[in-house]
Amino acid sequence: MKASANQLRTALDKPGGVIRLFLLHGPDEAVADELARRLQTAMGADAERIDLDPATLKSDPARLADEAASLSLFGGARHIRIAPAGEESLEAFRMLLTATHAGNPVVAIAPGVRSTAGIVKLAIDSPKAMAFACYAPTAADAEQIAVRLAHDHGLRTSGGIGRRIAEAAGGDRAIMAREIEKMALYLDAAPDRPQDLDDTAIDAIGADLGDAEMQRAVDAVIEGRPADLGRELARLAEARTSPIPWLRAIARRLIALAEMRAEIDRGEGVDTVMKRHRVFFREEAATARALRRWTPVALARGLARVRAAERSVMAPGNAGDVLAEVAVTDLARATARRG
Repeated sequence: MKASANQLRTALDKPGGVIRLFLLHGPDEAVADELARRLQTAMGADAERIDLDPATLKSDPARLADEAASLSLFGGARHIRIAPAGEESLEAFRMLLTATHAGNPVVAIAPGVRSTAGIVKLAIDSPKAMAFACYAPTAADAEQIAVRLAHDHGLRTSGGIGRRIAEAAGGDRAIMAREIEKMALYLDAAPDRPQDLDDTAIDAIGADLGDAEMQRAVDAVIEGRPADLGRELARLAEARTSPIPWLRAIARRLIALAEMRAEIDRGEGVDTVMKRHRVFFREEAATARALRRWTPVALARGLARVRAAERSVMAPGNAGDVLAEVAVTDLARATARRG
């Protein structure tokens, strides 16, 4: 069945019903990862997780149904995760959904799969599967998510606070949650002692989101110029600039390219799409080149990599800055290889 967000979350939070397969497809791999983690949380901390790759399913389609019907070695709960899934998994999914018994739920993440793919149609047509398309939230959706997260932490928002948080996080729910947690701690807020969240608090603890000074680094990543990127990163480091603003600037550019690329793939002309998105005329040539270079899969994976790098920077006790620089350098090199 084609599931709504509420239907999917309800089923993931209470596994064990008729649903055997959760298929999370679409370009926003970060959303799919978050949803897959919901299943893992619901299964319990002691649950056994089985990871299967597409090559295994292609060579041995019956393996998935066998694993779904098998008992854990320790007699506890178990679930199965497949990433990244694609059309090579079609026969394995069909065997899973037609098997006599399958007690262990399966979640499959398919970031490069379109809604017209065979595995998506199979999941939609089966009462034992749920298919859900994962796309980056719209600006309005992201703002509402930010407001709800703030409310859950005892923060009262007004005006454009929700929008500011959403834009700062590039629409990434995980990053919004981490930012809001920091603000709640700063204001000593909780559901039983709510506090007002205003621009002053965000200015005191939030990252500077201005991207003008980071533009050259962003362009170097998108255009695949790793040597230039290295020089720009060195300048930013000398200026003691946090990686968070330029990571978010890269994320915003990737999201914009993904939206334009989706419209082009639906048959619209490049010029028409760029005009609709108000691409500055001096940036049209570079944007057109980027749209040719960056495939939907590359955009989804690039965005997931950038968001993961930002979460690393914000997490305590690791070399977050170094991880961020490595992540964007790898993206620039991969773009250069694509020509």
